[in-house]
Amino acid sequence: MHCRLLPAHSTPITCPMIEHRVRAGVSGFPSPAQDYATDRLDLNAHVVRHPASTFYLAVEGDSMTGARIQPGDILVVDRALTARHGHIVIAVVDGEMTVKTLRLTDGAPGLYSENRDYAPIPLINRDIQIWGVVTFVIHEAA
Repeated sequence: MHCRLLPAHSTPITCPMIEHRVRAGVSGFPSPAQDYATDRLDLNAHVVRHPASTFYLAVEGDSMTGARIQPGDILVVDRALTARHGHIVIAVVDGEMTVKTLRLTDGAPGLYSENRDYAPIPLINRDIQIWGVVTFVIHEAA
């Protein structure tokens, strides 16, 4: 699975925020009077903790489908965070960016796909750079 860097916008792009909360699992309809926008929401304000070190990447490939990361998804990646066991990370392997899960197995670190069709990538004796930690995944609802 490969990623390509997307340009970030320096000016906020906002959308209306509806005051009414949507119910999940409860039947019934809210009053139409409750469906009005009270504020504007900048999604970056909710998904970006470190603006100077956060990037968006588009996903290509299917190696992370078990982690619900699909081709075409947008990853929010924070380079200021320290990668730890279990984090989904962006790594540079052989000069190409890839998204994988960082795991310590028997004390040895490796990059693991979330798809059985792909073998783990051991980090011992390899030139691999952990580029950032994935903090959010944005994908289109089915």
